Amino acid sequence: MNDLEKRLLNEYQKGFPLTPSPYADIATKLGTSEALVLQILSRLQELGVISRIGPVFKPKRVGVSTLVAMAVPEEQLEAVAEQINNYTEVNHNYEREDRYNLWFVVTASDKTHLQTVLAEMEHQTGYNLLNLPLEKQFHIDLGFPLWC
Repeated sequence: MNDLEKRLLNEYQKGFPLTPSPYADIATKLGTSEALVLQILSRLQELGVISRIGPVFKPKRVGVSTLVAMAVPEEQLEAVAEQINNYTEVNHNYEREDRYNLWFVVTASDKTHLQTVLAEMEHQTGYNLLNLPLEKQFHIDLGFPLWC
């Protein structure tokens, strides 16, 4: 990864410009072109270095959300994870070494939509969901220097 790519990832993991032309604004601050910023981000996504560019909202600020766990047989884990990742309501999905080995957060516009999505996930995957709605919030800042 070159210096521009490192700076792009390091400086914009937080504070993404909320402007009509965010990529052009980023490019200006990095001293490059909007086209190159878009090209770099696209390439890094294709390589799996980044999974997405999008907002992360504090819980209960926009719509409703819940943490969900599933117990999926190891041989089915990748296929089920891919099914779950296809839902636009899922903002991250990860594996844990436990009986409940697939964890993800589902966010929806309201409780009715959330319940509809959860029921559809159970039906589509064939596995029961463990719905774990937020009871007490703890903040862990996942932003950190990527290169020192």
